[in-house]
Amino acid sequence: MKYLVLSDIHGSALSLQTALDSFEKDVNLIILCGDFLNHGPRNPLPEGWDTKKTAEILNKYKQKIVCVRGNCDSEVDQMLLTFPCLNAYTTLFTDNKRRIFIHHGHLYDRSELKELLPDDTIVVSGHTHVTVMEEQEGLFYFNPGSISLPKCDDGKTCGLFETNPDGTVKAGLYKISGEKIRETTF
Repeated sequence: MKYLVLSDIHGSALSLQTALDSFEKDVNLIILCGDFLNHGPRNPLPEGWDTKKTAEILNKYKQKIVCVRGNCDSEVDQMLLTFPCLNAYTTLFTDNKRRIFIHHGHLYDRSELKELLPDDTIVVSGHTHVTVMEEQEGLFYFNPGSISLPKCDDGKTCGLFETNPDGTVKAGLYKISGEKIRETTF
């Protein structure tokens, strides 16, 4: 299975469409880590900001979307989106029963996650707009950054996961235009 991991869209229809054009045809699922439509009071309007267009684009992919609510998402977003978008977290299991825990990143810190989750879990989050791909104390942390308002030198980014028959997951960070930044195997 292949997963496209997007976070912190913040209503940028332009960045969302760019990422989907670059990767969507090759993936089975799209993981959204929250902050879909609203840009948030601390953020500037992102390039290509159009909440209605962003919702229209996302709704086209509802059959492939697995998502969680971000700190900028609310019941109003659910009025525009045709897939459930208000859960604080969700868990996926790969074909080999590998656990992927998905949350936005504002409710649980690493010490809480270490207590809540079994070792070997892949923890996927957004929120910080900073890319992360690292192992710590038996958990594997992955943050694809932000496709619209990056706060790191990697720029506008997203992630790809590919499950392997041996139970490992190949994880990569990419620019939304398709250029690979780095990858690892969890």
